[in-house]
Amino acid sequence: MSNPLRSLLEEPRPSAPPARVRRDRALLAFVVVCVLLEGALRADLATPVLSVLVTLGLAPLLLWRRTHPFAVVAATFGTIAVVDLGLLAVGAPVLDVYSMLYVLVLPYALLRWGSGREAVAGLGVILVPATMAAVVSWTGLADAVGGYAVLVSSVVLGWAVRSQHGARERRLAQAKSEERVLLARELHDTVAHHVSAIAVQAQAGRALAATSPSAPLEALRVIEVEASRTLAEMRAMVGVLRSDVPVAYAPQPGVADLARLAGASPAGPRVEVGVFGDVAGLPAAIDAAVYRIAQEAVTNALRHARHATRVDVRLTGDASTLTLLVRDDGDPSTTDLSTADPRTTDPGAADAAPAGFGIAGMTERALLLGGTCQAGPCPDRGWAVTASLPRRVPA
Repeated sequence: MSNPLRSLLEEPRPSAPPARVRRDRALLAFVVVCVLLEGALRADLATPVLSVLVTLGLAPLLLWRRTHPFAVVAATFGTIAVVDLGLLAVGAPVLDVYSMLYVLVLPYALLRWGSGREAVAGLGVILVPATMAAVVSWTGLADAVGGYAVLVSSVVLGWAVRSQHGARERRLAQAKSEERVLLARELHDTVAHHVSAIAVQAQAGRALAATSPSAPLEALRVIEVEASRTLAEMRAMVGVLRSDVPVAYAPQPGVADLARLAGASPAGPRVEVGVFGDVAGLPAAIDAAVYRIAQEAVTNALRHARHATRVDVRLTGDASTLTLLVRDDGDPSTTDLSTADPRTTDPGAADAAPAGFGIAGMTERALLLGGTCQAGPCPDRGWAVTASLPRRVPA
């Protein structure tokens, strides 16, 4: 078996196909109306009652075309083939219902949502009634080629959308992986700092033990605190993907550096930063995450907020949680290009969304630290990014 064919057969189903969306019911209603009108108004329709019953009976299968693509294809085209064979056996014309063109949606769904084996088997099932219709209702080579071209176009479109969606998922996974690597490096720097502090305190305790009996006790107290912090950071780092690229041991920006984001952009809105509540004594990973999320959100606002005059950055801390809000006052129609537009209600529309992944990175960083991050349009105007992080790194 050749490698391309083996790769096709081993292709898994895409993850999380949408069960039903609003347009599915609208499509079904439209098909039902068209079938009933054709059955009532078309005078040359052979076996009108059977044609209408078969076409209406198969139409509801459209609702399951994403979750069960092969089963729907097999049931629909298999039924059509059996009915056509029965009609031929009694000398009657095969089904010729214009409204049955809705079945062209099924090859698209098969290639878009089915596995490789389902796609190959389903195409075999589709070819049986398609070939039968072309042979029995032969009207010339041009019509036959045109019919197959329409069928192939549906198949190719389904595969193209599937490939585009797969490429986007791979880019999204890469963006998340890069964010995990960056967080791992920052945690590595933090652990290295704590271990260095422990080593220094141990050396100082040894050096002063002879002249100051209390010095070793003080050194042990500091070592205990630093070791506890190091252990917490190490536990967080274990679950984060590491990279083989050498780590740069540079201090990471944090809450104290949020003021860097403030100011007026030469060609954009003014950024104002406010910090409220208790934000002192944060673990280095949380401290750096707050700055990174704010930095990414401000960058997105400066790039993509249309006609915005102001970007507000507000950080509020309490005894257990840090809440970060970054909001602009841009046009309500502004789309944040750092991710697929969250306002989209159609699950399939994200395939055509822009290919940035800023919000995906912010969300991944927040999740790794036990928090949350959400982005979306504000009720009145503008766009907001809201992140909630715990004050302690989860073990």
